[in-house]
Amino acid sequence: MSKSTTSLAFLLAALSYFLLSSPPKPHYYHTLFLSASFSDNASIALNLRTLTRRPHIAGSVANAEAAAFVRSAFTSSSLKTHLVSYQVSLTYPLHRSLLLTPNASATPITFTLEQEHVGDNPYAEEVTPTFHGYAKSGNVSGPAVYANYGRVQDFAGLNVSGAVVVARYGKIYRGDIVRNAHRAGALGVVVYTDKRDYGGGGDECFPASKWMPPSGVQVGSVYNGLGDPTTPGWASVEGCERLSEEAVELSGDSPLIPSLPISAADAEVILKSIVGDVADGDVYPVGPGQGILNLSYIGETVIARIENVIGVIEGEEEPDRYVILGNHRDAWSFGAVDPNSGTAVLLEIAQRLDKLQRRGWKPRRTIIFCNWDAEEYALIGSTEWVEENREMLASRAVAYLNVDCAVSGPGFRASATPQLDELIKQAAQEVQDPDNTTQTVYDSWIGSSNSGVIGRLGDLTSDYASFVQHVGFPAADMRFGGGYPVYHSMYDDFTWMEKFGDPMFQRHVAMASVLGLVALRLADEEVLPFNYVSYATELMKSAEDLEKDNLGHGIDVSPLFKSIQDLYTSAQGIHIEKEGIKGALKARELNDRLMMAERALTDRDGLSGRTWYKHLVYGPAKYDEYGSESFPGIDDAIDNAKSVKTKASWGLVQHEIWRVSRAIRHASLVLKGVLR
Repeated sequence: MSKSTTSLAFLLAALSYFLLSSPPKPHYYHTLFLSASFSDNASIALNLRTLTRRPHIAGSVANAEAAAFVRSAFTSSSLKTHLVSYQVSLTYPLHRSLLLTPNASATPITFTLEQEHVGDNPYAEEVTPTFHGYAKSGNVSGPAVYANYGRVQDFAGLNVSGAVVVARYGKIYRGDIVRNAHRAGALGVVVYTDKRDYGGGGDECFPASKWMPPSGVQVGSVYNGLGDPTTPGWASVEGCERLSEEAVELSGDSPLIPSLPISAADAEVILKSIVGDVADGDVYPVGPGQGILNLSYIGETVIARIENVIGVIEGEEEPDRYVILGNHRDAWSFGAVDPNSGTAVLLEIAQRLDKLQRRGWKPRRTIIFCNWDAEEYALIGSTEWVEENREMLASRAVAYLNVDCAVSGPGFRASATPQLDELIKQAAQEVQDPDNTTQTVYDSWIGSSNSGVIGRLGDLTSDYASFVQHVGFPAADMRFGGGYPVYHSMYDDFTWMEKFGDPMFQRHVAMASVLGLVALRLADEEVLPFNYVSYATELMKSAEDLEKDNLGHGIDVSPLFKSIQDLYTSAQGIHIEKEGIKGALKARELNDRLMMAERALTDRDGLSGRTWYKHLVYGPAKYDEYGSESFPGIDDAIDNAKSVKTKASWGLVQHEIWRVSRAIRHASLVLKGVLR
């Protein structure tokens, strides 16, 4: 054999070896991630049972034990794991009492304020007495006045001056109920779980059915801010600067009147003193009655240690680009749905990615798992972490994917910043629906009552808030099921999940599949799968809704439409660029534009009067933190102008329209990537 023939044979052999031994494409691993052999509903159930064995409120020993369990599970899944601790202000109840004097001649009634123990849970005695986190301490007495859901419109024309308001959960954040009552002149508030909304009447309740027992109480926070109240805007590290209790109260986010959560059974007794006997299904008329309520609450404020558990899979090619998955661990009681269904899903994803790594998969970008602490009080763990790492995250984070109440029943739901809409839909098309094996999750979703609608992330209901509204990250939140009857009560335990939420734990499996696939595509694809055409289309709908309001007063919304059209043009342009991308350096530059466009929608000055919230497109409603609004600054200005009715106030509306228009234009320039 000649020397040239030998060289050619060697070259062909080397080429053949290279082709045969080249690593599989990311799609191969993504398909493997979704395979039945990789999922484990039994492991999910076991993890959830372990996490929910004891009540684990933030700051408790039981919650520290749960953190240790999550850390161990992360480590077992080959994640590089560490704890990030903060010293934060938390409150706990020391004394609670509620006394009703139905009328001048009646014997006072003292309520026990206790949830009845049902079933055989040996740790039920460890549940913290019912209270509101960060409630103001005080002792107040006044006429009991019913105020429906406690919304601003519910107080219109209602005299509650010197009264104790009785309001029901169901429409707005409990902290806004208390704030609205204070602004209307009330001395205190009791908030109850109405059987018309959550069950609580008759014999058909937990554990026989999914409905809240009559003695069930929805607890929760009434603080209206995010993060540790004593460190607004900076991280609560040991030895840091802190506001005094007086300064915290003056901040505007702390409740200024005492409040208590109560059960449907207790509320029914109080309501009879106001409106008499009301047939089931009838609407209670708002207003006062003969009954006098005495509400007494004393809380204890402590600086407690909380622990975020962080696990990392380092990226192979772009280790300085982060895809972040997050869920919180702390619960008001056992937390089977809220939040530990999400924790179990997070652990399932970590286990599957470990199996992928053993098959040779390495992510292009770094994937970070975050298990947050003290979310229930004020989204504290995630907020402190974002505030501490803000500058690095702002330059490196690709997206944040959140899972909180991962499973409470059937039916897939998602909320996201709009550039992720198509990616979520595509992932849902790849996963079998857990309740109908003949369909995908997407098929069932578009055939449901919400018909594939994707919500937005302007509210403060979970840990995505800091990522979206303070720094400006693309983000998503996903779940199966909606609101559920035993929310934030002691009955949200493993038994409820096993009997009613997800008996076979297949919804958990499906949730891990959809969320995990979205994370994999964000971590592995050379060009980020963002679609800003969807974003521009969504903004155009919001602008059209604003235009329909016919504001008058010389208000001009054309700058908003012009900036959105510019964004649409830029989005189309970068979409064409993505199709012809060549070279790692060019892909990196294009990805930076896709990643940073969301940041451009923030403003350093933030919303007027609410400067921590920097995002000008998505933010919380001013009087309902559970409410999500597009253009929150414009809405705030409109509400103010309609109230004060001055030329200057309408001028501020126009100013806010210009602010949003400038931010959207900045985003379009980022997508173009060319200096003017």
